Amino acid sequence: MLPRTTADTSAHWAFGQDIEVLPRIFDDDITLAVMERRLDSALTLAVRAQLGYQRGLEWHWRGAPGQAMQEDLARRLPAPEAGEALVQDIGTIAEAMAYLFSTDTIGIRLRTLEGAMCPRFHVDNLPVRLVSTYAGPASEWLPEHAVNRAGLGAPRPDKPDIVADPGAIQQIGVGDLALMKGCGWVGNEERGLVHRSPQPASGERRLLLALDPG
Repeated sequence: MLPRTTADTSAHWAFGQDIEVLPRIFDDDITLAVMERRLDSALTLAVRAQLGYQRGLEWHWRGAPGQAMQEDLARRLPAPEAGEALVQDIGTIAEAMAYLFSTDTIGIRLRTLEGAMCPRFHVDNLPVRLVSTYAGPASEWLPEHAVNRAGLGAPRPDKPDIVADPGAIQQIGVGDLALMKGCGWVGNEERGLVHRSPQPASGERRLLLALDPG
């Protein structure tokens, strides 16, 4: 794994255990800003309760974060009676996202996944997205030196492999809050973070949160 530091001026990522690391995404050279965190016991139990049901979870919200959003999410959880810590956590993240990007509107998705949603390494065309994995394997990403960008896009037989160095593949931790800069960010059109969804093990499910500002 790469060192979790930006002391190397060639690094385009920033990791830290405080929320102050997230505004680093506004730095021109940063395409990934990650707040590392461990899920506390209440949140872990809330997540497990939602995954204890056979039916999956697919919740979407677009609008202002706040009480209405939290109430809508609580109604949609498979185990709402055990979901308070999860609802509060997502509410806090959504409000922080709205504050960071000075917007009243946040697009939010919370879903369970039994397979890889985007198994191929790719870049997002939007400006920025926050992702957090509550359960299951978290997102994988590539440092720039390990990317062959000629291989990105729709696969074709004549395209080279996207991964120039398989040993350099990195993975975000469960519970971490990761801001990923995409190609829609002005000035970052050719440098969107290359990432993918990992494949869960047989019988394993992921619980994935994704937020888009604006």
